[in-house]
Amino acid sequence: MLFLLSPAKTLDYETPVRAPVLKRATDPLFTDRAAELIEVLRRKTPAQVAGLMDLSDKLAALNVARYGAWQPAATPANSKPAVLAFNGDVYEGLDAKTLKAADLAWAQQHLVILSGLYGALRPLDRLQPYRLEMGTALATPRGKDLYAYWGDTVADYLNQRLAGERSPLIANLASVEYARVALRKTLAARVVDCQFEEWKGGGYKIISFFAKQARGLMARYAIEHRVRRPEQLQGFSAAGYALAREVSTPERLVFRRRA
Repeated sequence: MLFLLSPAKTLDYETPVRAPVLKRATDPLFTDRAAELIEVLRRKTPAQVAGLMDLSDKLAALNVARYGAWQPAATPANSKPAVLAFNGDVYEGLDAKTLKAADLAWAQQHLVILSGLYGALRPLDRLQPYRLEMGTALATPRGKDLYAYWGDTVADYLNQRLAGERSPLIANLASVEYARVALRKTLAARVVDCQFEEWKGGGYKIISFFAKQARGLMARYAIEHRVRRPEQLQGFSAAGYALAREVSTPERLVFRRRA
């Protein structure tokens, strides 16, 4: 069983990483493909990057500098394990820096972080600073956008990861934007989506900020409980969430809370 997560726009390269974790860091599997994208991005001006990604001039300049500094060979000096480098709402819920070594080792085998630049990352893969959202309409020789660029690459990779399992299964904790690159017709696994809703205005609604945090909390729950079957996810109760059986299906588990 694999768990899919989206990356984060915000990055943290300031917080030190424990030495034992650094020693277990791994190289991203699609570095050659990432390098192709970097070369495309390096040909763009800050103004073009700003327009392409709807960024401020300051953020565009920052990311142009990041593309210039990016190297095919990641080192402890220019990178950080992905699950510790990403620092958005999802990763606030996951709080990977407090996971035990055994938990991170399990996550390395069961958690996949989708990425516009890297395609798919393992938690301990060496991540260099970048900004490239999956929905970006970045034209390359492979097509008009990143979905065309990655094609079936990510789905085929997931199939390979699950090849030894009797009943291949993926728990989707990624956003629609990122899940789209993985959940393709070539994907052979059964997919279970997890949805998180809040009580507001007399009904239950998906509120982006809370849903992102909840995805991280669910990922942490799966890691700490060594979840291998979808039935085990039903016991998730962090931050007041509970399974809403009346609206859940085998392919979509809905968790709700009132507070």
